[in-house]
Amino acid sequence: MPKTVAGRLKIGLSACFQHADPTRSLFTNKTLQYVEQSIAHWLMSAGAMVVMVPCPTGETARGDTRLSHYAEWLDGVVMHGGADVWPGSYGETPLKDAWIGDRIRDLYDLALVEAFEQVGKPIFGVCRGLQLINVAFGGTLYQDIETQHAGALTHRDPVSYDKNYHDLVLVEGTRLAGMYPGVTHTRVNSIHHQGIKDLAPGFEIEAWSYPDHVPEAIRRTTTRGGHGYIAATQWHPEFHGSGSVITTVDDTPILNDFLNACTAAKRQPQRWRHRMPGQIRDRAARLLRQALLRR
Repeated sequence: MPKTVAGRLKIGLSACFQHADPTRSLFTNKTLQYVEQSIAHWLMSAGAMVVMVPCPTGETARGDTRLSHYAEWLDGVVMHGGADVWPGSYGETPLKDAWIGDRIRDLYDLALVEAFEQVGKPIFGVCRGLQLINVAFGGTLYQDIETQHAGALTHRDPVSYDKNYHDLVLVEGTRLAGMYPGVTHTRVNSIHHQGIKDLAPGFEIEAWSYPDHVPEAIRRTTTRGGHGYIAATQWHPEFHGSGSVITTVDDTPILNDFLNACTAAKRQPQRWRHRMPGQIRDRAARLLRQALLRR
């Protein structure tokens, strides 16, 4: 990547939320938007400049900056991990109060995906980001893998956290498999209890957990109308090499693939500026326009 500031990619990173809490001693009753350090440093490791994309609405909102402005300015976006996806975002009722997720963040994340989709800029999702992308384009989720998927592995251990691992099988013939020639079986971290149940139309599964067969990586396959790159992993590639003696899949090819797509999109920007019907769940899109996009 060029060393000059002008030549470096500008990558957006979706915000995590801590909602207003009157019991918090610092920033009492204030909404916090933030990023986790590892994922920013992961993107910066390849020379990219990382910009958190704040939610433009809320009780303190002022001015006319919109998510679409960030989509026009930035070269791509990474959808961050974090809280559960609200089951209502894919047409279900929470089976437990503990799985209610974060509806406000869903609205923001869906709006951010829509903004970058509209201008054909690359989108990459990590963990929650994969789940959110799947929901945005019409898929559904297991609210809890352990209770809804027979024979499930332990996909989340709150004690071991990012030191919890499981095996992974790459799907032969996919782009992801092509990044790892000669590798069919590997290992990844696992920090989630929700996961893809029904895959969104126009996407393919590039990796499965082994042996319980839960989708672990997806990529959009349809490119009608100039639509851009969208891919995601259920594991956290940015946590690779965080002090573990267990060898996990190398994160470098995944990062380079996304940033190469951002470079290509920067050199040949898409000329269309409209969303084709059916690309993002219609009900969610209406909520986005009403609650977040401020059109």
